[in-house]
Parts: sequence; C-alpha cells; structure tokens
Amino acid sequence: MDLEKLKEQMTLHEGREKDLYQCSAGKWSIGIGHNLEDNGVSDAVIDLMFKEDIQESIVDLVETLFPGQFEQLPENVQHVLIDMRFQLGFNRFRKFKNMIAAVQIEDWQKMAREMKDSAWYGQVPTRADNLINMIVEVM
Repeated sequence: MDLEKLKEQMTLHEGREKDLYQCSAGKWSIGIGHNLEDNGVSDAVIDLMFKEDIQESIVDLVETLFPGQFEQLPENVQHVLIDMRFQLGFNRFRKFKNMIAAVQIEDWQKMAREMKDSAWYGQVPTRADNLINMIVEVM
C-alpha cells in the first residue's frame, strides 16, 4: 500500500490543521482528522511533542540568552533554566532579568533569591521550590 498516496487522499478529505478544530461531527481534532476527544494521543506523539517543545527552549537558551556559556553551566542549572523557559515561554522568561544576570555571572545564591522573589514563585510554589533546591545543591 502506498501510504503517501493515502495520506494525500486523506489530507484532501480531512484537511491538515496545526491548531485544534471541531470536525463535522463536533469532535475536537488536530492534524489530519485526528480525533482528540475519543483517541487522545499516543505516548510516541507525547514524546515527539515534548522533544520539539524542549528543543525550542534549549536553542533559545544556548543561542540567545547564554551563548558560549550554557553548555558550561552545572547540569542542575541547565535543567532549571530549561524547565523555567519551557514553562514560562519566550517572553515571560525574559522578565527574569535579575535572575538571568545572576546566571551570567554564575551567582547561584542570587539566582535562587531572584527565583523566590517573583510572582511566579507564588503561582507554582511546589515547582519553584523544587527548582530552587536544585540550585542550592550547586552552591
């Protein structure tokens, strides 16, 4: 069976959507007619989405915010930065100017202090405490 030919046929009939949409039956769908309501997504799809999403965060940190430095940071610091950048997104992460400056001079105490002294800390205290504790381990 020619799966590429079948894919072309199904795309013609179903469409190809990157965003959620309601199909003709009113079911929330995505992609080429994938019914999210009834089928969800597989672990393989979850892992692929995560890999793509996390890679975006890593590239931003490596190439834009900490060029030439990121790979040299302690692994815990790298993981904390990736976690925060992933959760907060491009714009909101950049609001942590003092924390970013602390990382650039490798002042882990200031980094932890800036993380705790934020609205973000109040919004996700368990996550924030876990990440702060990872920085404390580096000190």
